[in-house]
Amino acid sequence: MFYVLASPRRHHLGMTDAGLISWDRVADLRSEIGEDDFAEVVALFLSEVEETLTRLSLPLPAPALADEFHALRGCALNLGMSALAEHCSQAEGQAQSGSSPPDIAAIRDVFARSRDHLHSRRARLVA
Repeated sequence: MFYVLASPRRHHLGMTDAGLISWDRVADLRSEIGEDDFAEVVALFLSEVEETLTRLSLPLPAPALADEFHALRGCALNLGMSALAEHCSQAEGQAQSGSSPPDIAAIRDVFARSRDHLHSRRARLVA
């Protein structure tokens, strides 16, 4: 299950750390939902992404695969994970067109790097 927390916005400013995370979007989300719910939302998002990545390991028909990438992209945009959103957008297009198989390993990698970076800045996010 995915939740749309706010209108997804692409921030081209405020991109740091090789574009992994838009800290402006993270700050916007924190402001929109409040500090009390922010940590819970981040934990829920990370858990749901892990579940989605597990589903992506299963053989799925192309339309279902495209739907998974589309939902994951929307959630990534909500949480400011810009690089993950970009990878998911490319994978969604590949699944829809059948041009080449999506690189799920690359998506896992960018998610892991984004998650780790988010955790490394946790004190800043919840303080």
